[in-house]
Amino acid sequence: MLAAAVFGGLSTLTPVPGQARPVTVRRTVPEVKPRPVPPPPDCSRVKCVALTFDDGPAESTGKLLDVLAARKVKATFFVVGENVVRYPELVRREHEAGHEIGDHSYTHADLGRASKEKARSELTRTQDAIRRVSGVTPVLFRPPYGSMSKRLTGITRKIGLAQVLWTVDPLDWEHRDSEYVKKRVLKSVKPGYVVLMHDIHPTTVKAVPRIIDRLAAEGYVFVTVSELFGGRLTPGKEYLQLNSGEAQGLP
Repeated sequence: MLAAAVFGGLSTLTPVPGQARPVTVRRTVPEVKPRPVPPPPDCSRVKCVALTFDDGPAESTGKLLDVLAARKVKATFFVVGENVVRYPELVRREHEAGHEIGDHSYTHADLGRASKEKARSELTRTQDAIRRVSGVTPVLFRPPYGSMSKRLTGITRKIGLAQVLWTVDPLDWEHRDSEYVKKRVLKSVKPGYVVLMHDIHPTTVKAVPRIIDRLAAEGYVFVTVSELFGGRLTPGKEYLQLNSGEAQGLP
């Protein structure tokens, strides 16, 4: 008589004492293939908009990530280095959820007026902080206050950072009013635009679900900044919006 036992996909027949040696039968385990990642939207054919959030992460960022996940929306976060150190788990959540992470300096310094040494330090320290907690090195930079200079452009080019500005600013840092923020965004947004908001303000986070729902109902598709501009951006170059000559969401 033979007693059967199964271990990790191998079926082994164990003999009773005095019988022949056991026979091992290999069982084929079907290979599980990962689901293919869908290509990003073609912003020359659809109405794309990039939602971006500055100055975080902060305690309110977690709620925002919940909102984006529930609606399957990808965004771009321009993070401040010292906040990355303070809330590393939120930066990891941003990355793991498929959002794009950009450099917003280490202390939210005015880099357009800063010395070469100061600007380089602010950028590289933030790059290092993001890489330590997420494993990725950003290729996008948003200048705090929108302050830029030829010197800063040269530095970002050498470091490998494209400079990303915006086309919609609801002034949510000044008006801590969710309804005001929602109306400003919805009134101003057009296909190919980059929307600036701040996830450090709970009033802004509260406005985001209504902004997304309205724009989705109008046929907008939400993309990261890199997806909006068709892939890898040129280091040092300034990006404001998708030019009408390139694409604006064709019917």
